Amino acid sequence: MTISSGQSVCIDTISHEGLLEDQGRDPRSFFAAAGIAERQVLDDVVDLAASGIAHDPAEVGPHVVTGPIAIRGARAGDVLEVEVLELLQRAPYGVISNRHGRGALPGELPARPAGWLDGDPVPPVCLIAHADGDMGFLPVGDGRTIRFPLNPFLGIMGVAPNVSTPVHSVPPGRHGGNLDVNLIGVGARLFLPVQVDEGLFYAGDPHFAQGDGEVALTAFEAPLRATLRLTVHSDARARRLAAALTAPWAETNDLHIVVGLDEDLNAAMRDATRNALAFLAESCSLPAPVALAYLSAAADFEVSQVVDRVKGIHCCVRKSDLDGL
Repeated sequence: MTISSGQSVCIDTISHEGLLEDQGRDPRSFFAAAGIAERQVLDDVVDLAASGIAHDPAEVGPHVVTGPIAIRGARAGDVLEVEVLELLQRAPYGVISNRHGRGALPGELPARPAGWLDGDPVPPVCLIAHADGDMGFLPVGDGRTIRFPLNPFLGIMGVAPNVSTPVHSVPPGRHGGNLDVNLIGVGARLFLPVQVDEGLFYAGDPHFAQGDGEVALTAFEAPLRATLRLTVHSDARARRLAAALTAPWAETNDLHIVVGLDEDLNAAMRDATRNALAFLAESCSLPAPVALAYLSAAADFEVSQVVDRVKGIHCCVRKSDLDGL
């Protein structure tokens, strides 16, 4: 699709859960085994699973992404603003997965089944969660149920990197992609440094909810109908801020959100701190010693996720703190 700056797009996103090869690539059977009626399995999920599209998760990643969407006039060095206007549930259920070798406790969970040999691959644990209104429900398995609030967002929103090789869907980067920052829901705005002309935006990895860290490997993965407004900023200030930061940034009604990314969590923390300093210097002309003191006294640095190869830290700065600056 090609659109003009300021136009909106509506994307029916698909979760990869129930589609993956180690789940049988047969969503009807996968969800039927969990008690989900066939009529509740989305047609586009069934069609994609039955298609002849080759898919090797190790080569390209597990996610289903939609794109590219070209934005007329976008040029490398510009900034693409993605405003999340609406996120609607497309199904009343989803999946939370834990796979051996991944997550925050690789080699520990999922546990090796009794009698399993050391060389045997440990099967993933895929739990079905349910949604009712703005609440999620996760059965414990003994008649009890855990209830928690939903917070829908898209884990993946990005632009095409300036590379000639295929881009894996899992690790996030300066182009955005699989950022998994759970604050970027309805009403939030994500700012992506444009890497190639026309931006070539893409989106996917829908969540009904995710805790900071996403420690199992996935969170509440479930399909969303997303309405997004895409606006190109080519003014000097936007281009200067994009050049000063090593990662995308975002905002909500109350917060500025600055991201740090690295395979090492300590390095991601340093990256987030440097980016926060650069953001405060560009937006408020704060000198580094004052900005660092402010961040230490008042900002929150939160772990976005630890499971996407490249780990994420996002720094939250209250907008009200900067009033008058």
